[in-house]
Amino acid sequence: MDTTMPISATDQAMQLEWNYGAHNYHPIPAVLTRGEGVFVWDVEDKRYFDFLSAYSAVSQGHCHPRIISAMIRQAQRLTLTSRAFYNDKTGLCEKYLCDYFGYDKALLMNSGAEGGETALKLTRKWAYKVKGILQNEAKTVYAAGNFWGRTLAAISSSTDASSTNDFGPLLPGYIIIPYNDLNALEETFKSDPNIAGFMVEPIQGEAGVVVPHEGYLRGVRKLCTKYNVLFIADEVQTGIGRTGKRVACDHEEVKPDVLVLGKALSGGTMPVSAVLTSDEVMLTIKPGEHGSTYGGNPLACVVTMEALQVVEDEKLAENAQAMGEVFRARMTALSHKTDLVKSVRGKGLLNAIVITERPDLGAETAWEICLKLKDNGLLTKPTHGDKIRFAPPLVISEDQMHEACDIIEKTMLAF
Repeated sequence: MDTTMPISATDQAMQLEWNYGAHNYHPIPAVLTRGEGVFVWDVEDKRYFDFLSAYSAVSQGHCHPRIISAMIRQAQRLTLTSRAFYNDKTGLCEKYLCDYFGYDKALLMNSGAEGGETALKLTRKWAYKVKGILQNEAKTVYAAGNFWGRTLAAISSSTDASSTNDFGPLLPGYIIIPYNDLNALEETFKSDPNIAGFMVEPIQGEAGVVVPHEGYLRGVRKLCTKYNVLFIADEVQTGIGRTGKRVACDHEEVKPDVLVLGKALSGGTMPVSAVLTSDEVMLTIKPGEHGSTYGGNPLACVVTMEALQVVEDEKLAENAQAMGEVFRARMTALSHKTDLVKSVRGKGLLNAIVITERPDLGAETAWEICLKLKDNGLLTKPTHGDKIRFAPPLVISEDQMHEACDIIEKTMLAF
């Protein structure tokens, strides 16, 4: 008689990934098979609150019916032409993006990393064609703790050893300064006339939802104008309602020269990114100098327009603002009940808790908390060791938020 225990659907799926996939991720052990709104279900049909939203990509909620319907209609008609030809959707989407965010031109790509690379290439072109910097001398400035992808261009600006170790040589022309430090920014601008751009996240997401001091973005705008440097806002994670405004820069009423968007641009259905800027910057790139086979494809364009319209029609930025206040109030109250919660920070529905590491768990404390949260029906993941990010879909209701906060409180107090 065969006494071998049958392998579960969860273990089978995880084993397949381990056997046949690259080992470049360390996921929470939940195997998801469907989603709706703020919830996802695993292959054992257990329901969870999704409090990561695919790193803010699923802001409109899982499988939003309007976005999925638009996607299906276009998928049955035309998906891809490449940019070797015109199609009837790309121009409509570019106009929609420019009107929506207030820019002259839009350049559509696929991933957030491609958006960042596009912004970098545009900045260098502008440096040589407009600012007058000598060829191959242009430099760009980045804030320590930044994260905008895993390409060589992206990791060349990273201060995280896990991103850069054994991937050198890194790209030249990068200057890294402290985040949230206007004095360091001005001193850097003063010291080098070959600086073309400063790329910065209005709130650093991957670093653990680091919110700068009020006035920082206004100061960045002022200094970039003063020294003729492009202000590049990486709003791939913070944009499209996530922080309670259309983009996070709106909290200080500043307009970057170059705006980089991604993630929620498609409502979590497919990779879409965009760079928006002025004619002066965008038109420095000529035919054949930049592009992508899939960038600006008709399917992505239709999905993007519908995803953005959903944010407006359902007032998701406003809901993010209100629900973020509920979340932070609940977590602040929890911090008075347990010293496990060291601090709470965030804006809108991009938030994080800094965890006090327990002596018996050390650097694994936040990870162990996330495993227990999973057991109790809520999914999220640590970042940078002692921080847990909480970023649910923006469609979350107040009742759902309180139910989720009850799970977090129950889990923390059990420790």
